Amino acid sequence: MEHYVLIGAGSASFTRGLLADLVAAGRPCEVRLVDPNPQALQVAHHLARKMIAQTGAPIGLRASTDRREALPGATVVICTVGVGGRRAWEQDVFIPRQYGIYMPVGDTVGPGGSSRAVRMIPAMVAIARDVAAYAPDAVFVNYSNPMAPICQAIQLAVGIPVIGLCHGVLHVLHYLADTLELPKASLTAQYAGYNHLTWMTAIASDGVDLMPRLHAYAASQRSVPVTHADQNRFSWELLRHTGAFPAVLDRHVTEFFPQFFRSGAYYGMRLGVDAFSFEGTIADGDAEFVAMEADATSFAPLPDRLFLRESGEHEQVVEIVRAIREQRNEIYAVNLPNTGQVPDLPIGAIVEAPAHMTKGIPTPIAQPPLGHATAGMLASRYAWVQVIVEAALTQNRDAFMHALTIDGSVDSLATVEALGADLWAHTTSYIDATTNGEGQS
Repeated sequence: MEHYVLIGAGSASFTRGLLADLVAAGRPCEVRLVDPNPQALQVAHHLARKMIAQTGAPIGLRASTDRREALPGATVVICTVGVGGRRAWEQDVFIPRQYGIYMPVGDTVGPGGSSRAVRMIPAMVAIARDVAAYAPDAVFVNYSNPMAPICQAIQLAVGIPVIGLCHGVLHVLHYLADTLELPKASLTAQYAGYNHLTWMTAIASDGVDLMPRLHAYAASQRSVPVTHADQNRFSWELLRHTGAFPAVLDRHVTEFFPQFFRSGAYYGMRLGVDAFSFEGTIADGDAEFVAMEADATSFAPLPDRLFLRESGEHEQVVEIVRAIREQRNEIYAVNLPNTGQVPDLPIGAIVEAPAHMTKGIPTPIAQPPLGHATAGMLASRYAWVQVIVEAALTQNRDAFMHALTIDGSVDSLATVEALGADLWAHTTSYIDATTNGEGQS
């Protein structure tokens, strides 16, 4: 029987999604919810308890603010950590705006990704050390961003295997299937890269090459006015330019190319404002938590919608764990150290690529070279990872400034120093309180 420990259980959506998937699976298991925020933990615990009671699912449930109490005997540890929650995340985006830098997400690269990495990595390394001490045989899964720096820091500081998961590749395959009006399950792909900028170099439907159709679609869109961000015009232009399609579409991909989007200008819109509204994302997260709290505390039965299997970060983890246990040899997108599966990216760097699920661990599947141009678009990102990991692990302010310089979003060294000082003061204020904590994501 699996014993799941969910660290960061105060997440507004992940806990509900994971419980819905476990209820649908119908197999006996135990779930241990962990969050240092008592209010967030109480809401997650009440909601999970109601879901189990209403369905009669064979799921045991525990909750604790202390992960060391929950970890012994765990067979799966899942981290959905967001140190400082949405309030800290807001400042990762709003502080750079004061310097004319607009980001739609700010959790992966850019000044926001640097800020987030510095406060996330100490907490995640502390969690990893506890996993190594209390649950050394558990499947250890990370969903927290920035994915590559966190997983790299865990490898460097703790040295235990961690599987980085993101639903972005699957989401983009579904998007492309809808665009071409094909069954979602029919699409397969070759892909490799950096989480949130993973290049799909070959895409097929039931073995039929789709790249000609995708190129034709990209060409047809060039004469269509961009009226809303969901057209993902930049991703389609990158396909035309590079021959590969980028996951995970414009909301994330634009942040990797700040040279093209100075001051947030995006096809007549502004990134993070009227294109992929950041305030809208935060408001949706706040509203989702309020709704989850209302459902958890109400005496009424839970609505059926809470038990539906929905798209989201949680959507594959239960299947991945089962595939590992049963050696199903199924293929999933995972973030792992590069041992050669992506030949033209650095060995040891965290890369996103397909892997077979074999007993105990994922086994990466070798991909063809990305090519000098496409791999080169990632080169500075991997250099940035090394520097921001150093900044976070050693609390080195100078390294943080170097990371902002490498990133390329900032227009001058003077701005690096001023913005860096503001972001450093903001994000390091969370460090001492979070080495043993998680925070609501």
